[in-house]
Amino acid sequence: PVNLFEQFQRVANAYFLFLLILQLIPEISSLSWFTTIVPLMVVFTITAVKDVTDDCFRHKSDNQVNNRQAEVLIDGRLQNEKWMNVRPGDIIKLENNTFVAADLLLLSSSEPHGLCYIETAELDGETNLKVRQALPVTSELGADIRRLAEFDGGVVCEPPNNKLDKFTGVLFWKDNRYSLNNEQMLLRGCVLRNTGWCFGMVIFAGPDTKLMQNSGRTKFKRTSIDRLMNALVLWIFGFLVCMGIILAIGNSIWEQQVGAHFRIYLYWSEVVNSSVFSGFLTFWSYIIILNSVVPISLYVSVEVIRLGHSYFINWDRKMYYPKKDIPAEVRTTTLNEELGQVEYIFSDKTGTITQNIMTFNKCSINGKTYGKSVLINPLKRKNNKHLINLDSNKQTDRKFQFYDHSLIESIKLGDSMVHEFFRLLSLCHTVMSEEKNAGELIYQVQSPDEGALVTAARNFGFIFKSRTPETITVEEMGKLVTYQLLAILDFNNIRKRMSVIVQTPDGQIKLYCKGADTVLFERLHPSNEELMYLTSDHLEEFAGEGLRTLALAYKSLTEEHFKEWFKILQEENTSLDNRNEHLAAAYEEIEKDMMLLGATAVEDKLQEGVTETIASLSLANIKIWVLTGDKQETAMNIGYSCHMLTDTMNEIFIVTGHTVMEVREELRKAKERLFGQSKDLSNGHVFCEKMQESKQGSVLEETVTGDYALVINGHSLAHALEADLENEFVEVACMCQTVICCRVTPCQKAQVVELVKKHRKAVTLAIGDGANDISMIKSAHIGIGISGEEGMQAVLASDYSFAQFRYLKRLLFVHGRWSYFRMCKFLCYFFYKNFSFTLVHFWFGFFCGFSAQTVYDQWFITLFNIVYASLPVLAMGLFDQDVNDQNSMDYAKLYEPGQLNLLFNKHTFFICIAHGVYTSFALFFIPYGAFYNTAGEDGKHIADYQSFAVTVATSLVIVVSVQIALDTSYWTAINRFFVLGSIAVYFAILFAMHSDGIFVIFPNHFPFVGNARNSLSQISVWLVILLTTVVSVMPVITFRFLKEDLNPTITDQVRKLQKSRRKQKPLQNYIPRVYRRNSRRSAYAFSHQEGFGELITSGKNM
Repeated sequence: PVNLFEQFQRVANAYFLFLLILQLIPEISSLSWFTTIVPLMVVFTITAVKDVTDDCFRHKSDNQVNNRQAEVLIDGRLQNEKWMNVRPGDIIKLENNTFVAADLLLLSSSEPHGLCYIETAELDGETNLKVRQALPVTSELGADIRRLAEFDGGVVCEPPNNKLDKFTGVLFWKDNRYSLNNEQMLLRGCVLRNTGWCFGMVIFAGPDTKLMQNSGRTKFKRTSIDRLMNALVLWIFGFLVCMGIILAIGNSIWEQQVGAHFRIYLYWSEVVNSSVFSGFLTFWSYIIILNSVVPISLYVSVEVIRLGHSYFINWDRKMYYPKKDIPAEVRTTTLNEELGQVEYIFSDKTGTITQNIMTFNKCSINGKTYGKSVLINPLKRKNNKHLINLDSNKQTDRKFQFYDHSLIESIKLGDSMVHEFFRLLSLCHTVMSEEKNAGELIYQVQSPDEGALVTAARNFGFIFKSRTPETITVEEMGKLVTYQLLAILDFNNIRKRMSVIVQTPDGQIKLYCKGADTVLFERLHPSNEELMYLTSDHLEEFAGEGLRTLALAYKSLTEEHFKEWFKILQEENTSLDNRNEHLAAAYEEIEKDMMLLGATAVEDKLQEGVTETIASLSLANIKIWVLTGDKQETAMNIGYSCHMLTDTMNEIFIVTGHTVMEVREELRKAKERLFGQSKDLSNGHVFCEKMQESKQGSVLEETVTGDYALVINGHSLAHALEADLENEFVEVACMCQTVICCRVTPCQKAQVVELVKKHRKAVTLAIGDGANDISMIKSAHIGIGISGEEGMQAVLASDYSFAQFRYLKRLLFVHGRWSYFRMCKFLCYFFYKNFSFTLVHFWFGFFCGFSAQTVYDQWFITLFNIVYASLPVLAMGLFDQDVNDQNSMDYAKLYEPGQLNLLFNKHTFFICIAHGVYTSFALFFIPYGAFYNTAGEDGKHIADYQSFAVTVATSLVIVVSVQIALDTSYWTAINRFFVLGSIAVYFAILFAMHSDGIFVIFPNHFPFVGNARNSLSQISVWLVILLTTVVSVMPVITFRFLKEDLNPTITDQVRKLQKSRRKQKPLQNYIPRVYRRNSRRSAYAFSHQEGFGELITSGKNM
């Protein structure tokens, strides 16, 4: 019933049901009821089967998750239970590397002090580990099943919500209250890592979990073509009613003036004496006869074409990712043509654009740079002469690659500054080490940045081995050295640096610091000025290549100085008021007059092909918005890496206001700069934007000259999304080529998408890989899930999925563009064909006394749209292409007609209708004029109704076949077979139905006995058919020839180029690499969190 309800949302289906009811009334029906009910049942069945297939596929995916097993404590023992049966209050045991089944309160774990490590990739796309710690009072329960079974604590907490980083609750147990926060929670979708086991109590399960709360409601998505077709069907129905009224009035007049003399001969069960009532009945008769202006086969053909396009995407080997055996997958088959109309892309960053894998690429040590930019084929990478050989180091990471031999030489020669540089990297961090069998070292890193730096030190001979709360052990060039850890000056977002103070075995006390260059350079000793300027140039060079940069410095301390400072630190640590501010002041005191060592450059590896994909999408005038939970520095750095942000841009607006007034003022200034500067600038890229009707009904049109970008923080975005500011925000943001929203929540991601949908009449696409992207994916017109590293949550909620961001270019430029092109061509031809077919009855009405007599015989009417004219148009809708896939990828401007909706709109629809009306006019009046008082070659007259019907029907089949041949741009064997086969099938059925044999068997159903043989044996009939065909198609041929010659579109130009270069390789779009100057930023510890230093020195994680 629900599926039928959805199908009747289509106006045409309800219309056909109404027609079926009319055909059951014998007084008005001149056609049998089966001519409508059979196609209608076929349409409903095929559509329902397709919808059931889609639903079953989603249901199967959901079942995989629901039937996962969890160990639940039931009746004093652990039992396996399906996830779907887990309830709040249950106590669950989790093993290492298993998914968390529900939102749990951590009770105890295998690690000391109730610690456990989790990976939240499915929630936020980040693969770095996060720490959770049980309450001390529950961590004592350990793995004692008896004590856990007796646990009777009660939790009062916040209601279910979608905030992934916040939790507020209270545990009541043994007459005590214990405060709960996010640090004690394990959320569904997390994976337990580096922890043997843990026990947790279920707080939220099923749809109440934060993961599911972020999913949002599943919306039934319809394409803009679907919505337009619904409107057109209403217009056509109005046109049909108008034709019915005209013919009904004609019938009434004719009945009154002429028909009264013939009433006794008409086939009525009762003689109708009233001319008005006769007109009324005739109106309904013509409504039935002319109903094929909207054929039932239209919708089933659209479904078949969409299904075919979906399989083409599934089968595309160029979108298959062999490393993980992941093909592209269509999960919703009804949106394919909208892939060719996308104007806004909303993308997650981590795991979607980037791999979240950091690599140590370059460094500057004591004024000298190391590391070469090598752009080579990955397959030849191992044989590259610049690649250093680290095989002598048994502890090296085999995946590590560095291209500069001079660094190895400096280390071997014992350069003291180089040694100090890597010593700093091996000591100044919060990484935990774990030694597996055969001496294999595994690092547990809080942020991938730190992991890259510590791994680099390890590969160059300074191997961080282990740590305790008081010591750090490092293997330096094969020699074990243990440093006393005196203090960790932890990282936070304000300090933008971290330091460690250690004592060497020979008693020296040193402070090692790494951090953002803007912060660190202010704290250097004056003697470092020359080195600082040199290193600053190197940092600009690194940042220009999109690398994340860090500055490194050290300072030697006397024992007296350290003791004096440490005493101050301990006092500040115990202060009750403004402790953080006092600690920061103490850190400032020691972190000054440092000596500069150099700088590091780490690459946050983009997914393969991201830069080229984004450049091509921008050329197609697709605006890209990055919505990320990362910090502003991270997001901007990645923006520069993939050339969404460049130094050639006129301006990058940064909105960071904390209040509504501040945000409003920043947006106002940005708007002034946008529209003020556009008058002064004479060059640059031109963007024309049309602001849709706002609440006041005004339409704003602005032209902005130049490239602009907008960067906005999460707290500012919260104000910008409010009702009184959203218009200003959308106006400024949509004028920018790139928008980056930082520190956004999953809910805000969806709100941004909805905002653009609300204010811009444009197709939106959202792409992401984590559970935090689900609401965004569901809100956009098209949702795409990246399958691979970060689990399957985004994929399960998406309309399309594939493994790499780069496949988006092929999905839009090839499959999306072709789908839109084919669907538009199909619809234009379909409406033309059916108006040509149906309106012949309208003209005939003026010559048959408006009696609702059909021109064609009943079998031709039944079979025309199902057999004679269905397969050629289906073949065109499935296989046609204006240019090949390579040219579709190379010439991004070919994508613009879809964005501007040029190929099928109300204007083109009326042109198709006019074309159909003209063809129907020619189909009727040329044979009518030719047959008027005409005799055949044998002297017998051929101007009878049946001969006329066969001539018009044959002309129609040939004309529509010639027209589809003209419309087809890309011929395949299937197209040829269907076009020629349809004509052959028509003649075969025609002669069979007009044969003597079938008339003898069914005399009432096949009255046209012998007519085809008689009519088509006359040369004059064939000349009439030829003349009708020429008159019907010549205007089209003339118009298209002149248009292509005098005013060619970009598609016409590329097609000509394609023909001339058939044997040559197409030119690739050259996208120059952009190097930045004067835009250096440091990107220290982007996913780093405050508090790890305290955790290490407390010893709780040891």
